[in-house]
Amino acid sequence: MSLLEQIHSPSDLKQLSDSQLQELADEIREFMIGAVSKVGGHLAPSLGVVELTLALHSVLDSPSDKIIWDVGHQCYTHKIITGRAEDFHTIRQYGGLSGFPNKCESDHDIVGTGHSSTSISYGVGIQEAIRLAAAQKELAGIDATINGDARGDNKAGGEKSGDSDETSSVAGGDRHPGHVACVIGDGALTGGIAYEALNQAGHLKTPLIVILNDNEMSIKPNVGAISQYLHRLRLDPTLYKLREEFEHGIIEKIPGLRGASRSIKESMKAFMVPGMLFEEMGFAYIGIIDGHDVKALRKSIRAAMEIERPVLIHISTVKGKGYEPAEARPDTFHGIAPFTISTGEAIKKPGPITYTEAFGQGLARMAEDDEKIVAITAAMSSGTGLYHFEKKFPDRFFDVGIAEEHAVTFAAGLAIGGFKPVVAIYSTFLQRAFDMLVQDVALQELPVVFALDRAGLVGDDGPTHHGAFDLGYLSLVPGLTVMAPSDEAELQNMVYTALSMNRPVAIRYPRAAGRGVALPDVFEKLLVGKAEVLDSGEGALLLGIGTGVGICRRAARMLVEQHGLRPTVVNARFVKPLDEELIRKLAAEHELVVTVEEGTAMGGFGSAVRELFAEDASVPVKSFTLPDSFVPHGNRGKLLRDIGLTPEAVAGYVSEKVLAKKIIPAEQRKIYGDS
Repeated sequence: MSLLEQIHSPSDLKQLSDSQLQELADEIREFMIGAVSKVGGHLAPSLGVVELTLALHSVLDSPSDKIIWDVGHQCYTHKIITGRAEDFHTIRQYGGLSGFPNKCESDHDIVGTGHSSTSISYGVGIQEAIRLAAAQKELAGIDATINGDARGDNKAGGEKSGDSDETSSVAGGDRHPGHVACVIGDGALTGGIAYEALNQAGHLKTPLIVILNDNEMSIKPNVGAISQYLHRLRLDPTLYKLREEFEHGIIEKIPGLRGASRSIKESMKAFMVPGMLFEEMGFAYIGIIDGHDVKALRKSIRAAMEIERPVLIHISTVKGKGYEPAEARPDTFHGIAPFTISTGEAIKKPGPITYTEAFGQGLARMAEDDEKIVAITAAMSSGTGLYHFEKKFPDRFFDVGIAEEHAVTFAAGLAIGGFKPVVAIYSTFLQRAFDMLVQDVALQELPVVFALDRAGLVGDDGPTHHGAFDLGYLSLVPGLTVMAPSDEAELQNMVYTALSMNRPVAIRYPRAAGRGVALPDVFEKLLVGKAEVLDSGEGALLLGIGTGVGICRRAARMLVEQHGLRPTVVNARFVKPLDEELIRKLAAEHELVVTVEEGTAMGGFGSAVRELFAEDASVPVKSFTLPDSFVPHGNRGKLLRDIGLTPEAVAGYVSEKVLAKKIIPAEQRKIYGDS
């Protein structure tokens, strides 16, 4: 029996030696590669932290001790050893395991994560809650004693002070009431919220363990001064010797510094000693540790557990460790589709160009003729299709790291300077920069173009990554033009239009293949705020936006084929400004109005249409939208069927309403002999 077959919970790891844990790591990698090759997933991040995960779970007592995974795409080993190995083949599949930590799956998943740089904030809050609870428990015990309660060990205060293993040093016990370990990558340290949390933890002296998993990568190699700082720590072995010498008083031997003030000595130390950035923030710094050496990792974690203040353990790992294709191409294997193990090549299905690719190619073409166009991404050049732009115009391409708030305000600065910034961010991640979008772009009336990839349901990555809310939160911003293409050619024309408008514009599009239409040789400026009538009919008016247009067109075909009904189909193109004139005119000619969008009901396209007819009860409006709930992960088509956002659902509703009112289309009137 393999070691992996003997592991059913983290407690099973505690009986294993360092060498056995190292052997188990190899088994887990083989198991993980085999499963992910069939279903796809975040392979490279998880391969890089196998030893770290085993070290954490073999030393800590999860879930009493809390392990928080930043982002969470590196949690596969954690899932495997916390009782989910038998279901691991369902990872990211419809009805299967989530690809991220999920509180509904296991008590060991402390936080359901999916966005970056939040782990330390969670950790500080949880650890301070533990500390407060321990202090309140002690106070309750003291009150019971003062009141002469001989049963103090059973009353609200629990055990008498000092009698329980669960009592912290705050309450006079000999065991910490619960350790909290946050695993954060160096890529996530480009996010500002991480420093806000480090700042508070250092101020409060929160006994928190932060493990900095340094692999020089987020999805692609990291950028920025912090990355360079960590790189210097990693590569200069003389810095470790300097640290030891400084800490043993060698500074007193430097000519001119004997007897110098403490501030001068600390300044010298901060200038030369590794880890002093974190030391100055109030953290004890341990590092750099080989992140693939189980013995060294366990030793460091045990040492951190003994320190009653925040500790940062700096480890060095290899993203994709143990699988050569993933080590060679960690960006490709960050999130990989099913692949062939022997070659590492993705199993690709033939099909049309994706919206992402169409955007990337189109923007690069436009930038050839306009040197004022600049592109900005938040660590997502490949995911947003900007690698075309990056390759052609490196001086006009900016990767700001995982810092969406900065990306937006940085773009505002570029716009003030006379450039045309295009900010390409996943829909779900722009949520993090909403204030900057409002205050720093829209309020200033600056010509920043937001290209929102992954709008609507993204499928396997689930609720943390679904772009469900963008139409709602974008539509409420004054002065912001909001549009969504019905195909990949229209997307390119929308980008071209947006760059000519000299005002803030947002374009949202799905994570999906296009319709296979020909891309424009010459880009076309669209009439802002004007919809397009695709099919003229009567009875029902079908208004679609983005992917909703395709649903409307397929529903219309069903209605013709099954019931002889021929509705009018409109590609709205713009959510803001809405083509009110056309919609009012068409609504007056039809008995029923139906809107279709891949977004939430509140504040989106359908909401805008309903508001248009709020005072006219004679125009019934039915909206097909995403539900007012978080949609789970799984195949996008299956999810859409589950929530009823399909051509069949639209056609069924229209046929029921139209036939019930006996609305007879023109073609049928001729059959019946009507003039």
